[in-house]
Amino acid sequence: DWFSRRVLSWRLSITMQADFCIEAVEEAIGWFGKPEIFNTDQGSQFTSIDFTKVLMAEGIKISMDGRGAWRDNVFVERLWKSVKYEEVYLRAYETVSHARASIGRYLEFYNGRRPHSSLGRKTPDHAYFNRPLLAAA
Repeated sequence: DWFSRRVLSWRLSITMQADFCIEAVEEAIGWFGKPEIFNTDQGSQFTSIDFTKVLMAEGIKISMDGRGAWRDNVFVERLWKSVKYEEVYLRAYETVSHARASIGRYLEFYNGRRPHSSLGRKTPDHAYFNRPLLAAA
């Protein structure tokens, strides 16, 4: 969610197939409703017929960043920089399932306990759900 910076759904895959992206977007729509606009980069999984068909069937406008236009997708790029530097680069995952579990814990922290300066030091959960701030763990 661009406004709150909240990660609504996510998946980890070791392939460039669209299946895991479709699962994540369908889960997010099921839990949180459909967005007006869905923004992605031009990765093959997001430009695939199967993925765009899901968005079009829901009447969701598709916004794809121009090639090399990092500023168009700066919120997602910033999220992945945080995930990489605060989680992935600090770990030596033994398996994909270990990586998935550890990244999941990080994203729970990111949504629920990590304050953001762009949100007035609120967490994404607080901004999205208007929840009270939680004490740092």
